[in-house]
Amino acid sequence: MNDTMLIRTTTENERELFLRTLMAAFGTHLTPPAEGEGAWWAALEADDSLLALDEDGAPVGTAGAYSFELTLPGGRMTPVPGVTTVGVLPTHRRRGVLTALMRHQLRQFQERGAALSVLLASEAVIYRRFGYGPAAFSQRLTVDSHRSAFAAPVEAAGRIELRRRADSGELLAEVYDRYRRTQPGALSRPARWWSAGAGQPPVAHTPRHIVLHRDADGTPDGYASYSVGPTDPVTRTRTLTVDEVIACDDTVHAALVRYCLDHDLVTTTVFANLPPEHPVRWRLKDFRAARTGPSQDGLWVRLLDIPRALAARRYAAGGDLVLEVHDPFLATTGRYRLTTDAEGHADCARTDRAADLTLDVSDLGALYLGGTAPSTLVRAGRIRPHHDTAALRADTLFTRPTGTPHCVHWF
Repeated sequence: MNDTMLIRTTTENERELFLRTLMAAFGTHLTPPAEGEGAWWAALEADDSLLALDEDGAPVGTAGAYSFELTLPGGRMTPVPGVTTVGVLPTHRRRGVLTALMRHQLRQFQERGAALSVLLASEAVIYRRFGYGPAAFSQRLTVDSHRSAFAAPVEAAGRIELRRRADSGELLAEVYDRYRRTQPGALSRPARWWSAGAGQPPVAHTPRHIVLHRDADGTPDGYASYSVGPTDPVTRTRTLTVDEVIACDDTVHAALVRYCLDHDLVTTTVFANLPPEHPVRWRLKDFRAARTGPSQDGLWVRLLDIPRALAARRYAAGGDLVLEVHDPFLATTGRYRLTTDAEGHADCARTDRAADLTLDVSDLGALYLGGTAPSTLVRAGRIRPHHDTAALRADTLFTRPTGTPHCVHWF
C-alpha cells in the first residue's frame, strides 16, 4: 500500500462521491430509486462514512457504519456500529486499501467507546481476518400448499387484518420494535429507516401486502410482509414469498404463517428468512412438507472491548471460565476471567490465571450470541481447550440461554 494514502471521514456534500466510488467497486451504477420508493442509501451516516484517497486525492475505497442497538442474550441491549458500504476499486485491489480501511474503522469504533461491532458479510472469507465471526444464521423454508396442514389448530386470541405497505409503516415499526427487544441478535430499525424506505421490504416502500395481527385488546402484536408472483403459464404454479414474519409470541407467529399457507391460488409458500430450527416446521402434520434451504450466515460479530462485551450479556448458568483471546489484526492478546452467577449475570476482567480455552477473537465473536456451541469450534480445531472439562463448561455458559439468535434487518 502507498504510504501516502489518506483515510478520512466524508462530509455531507460528498455523499454522491462516496456512493459512486462504492458502486464502481461492485461494478454497478448509481441509479435513482423508482417513483414512490426510498433509496437504500438514505440512512447513511456521514460521520461514519470513510473514504480512502490515493496519492492524487482520488477516492479508491469506502467503508461506512450505521448506529444500531443489538439485543443480547438475556434481553439487554447495547449500542453497536453496523459496518456497511465496504468496497475498493478494482484498480486498487491487493494493495492493502481494505486492510487500512478496516483497521482505521475499528480504531475509530474503539475511540468512541464501542464494545463490539457487527456486519453482514458479502463474502465469508473476507471478514474473519479482521476479527469478525458468524454469530447468527438464517434459513429459507418452502412449503407446498397441498401438504401444509398443521398437526393441531392454532388458537391465537385476536384478529387478523390485511393492509397495504403504504398505509402500515408506523404499525410495522411499532411491532418490530417490541419484537427486537426480546430477540437475541436483533437490531433496532431507527425511525429514519422506515420514513426513508431505506432497506429491503417491508422497510422499503416497495409495494407489499401486509397481514397484521392484533391481540384481544386491539394492540398490534405481529405482522407478515409478502408478495405473490405470477402464475407459471406451463405448470400453473404460483408462489407466495414472505419477506419476514415478526411476532411477539409463537402462537401469533403460527397464526400469521397459517394465513400465508392458506392463501388462495398459491401452490407454494416461501419463508425467506427464518432462524434455523424454527418451530414452524414442527407444526406441520407432514414434517417432510417443509423443504429447508441451506443455512446461511447472517449477523457477524466483532468484539472490541472484551471485558465489557462479555459482561454485557447474560449466560445460561453460574460458572467460571478463563479465555485467552488472540486478536492478530489489532495486535493484542489477553487473558480474561468470566464469572457468572446463578441468574446469568456476569463480570469479566483481565487475569493472570491459566486459560481454560485459547481462541481467536473472530471465534469469540461467533460464540457471543449463543448460536454456536464452543464445543463445535473445539471439534473444528478453531478453539484449543486446556483440560477435559473446558469445552463442556463453556457450552454450559454460552449456548442459547434465551433462544436462537436471529437478525432479519438488512443493512
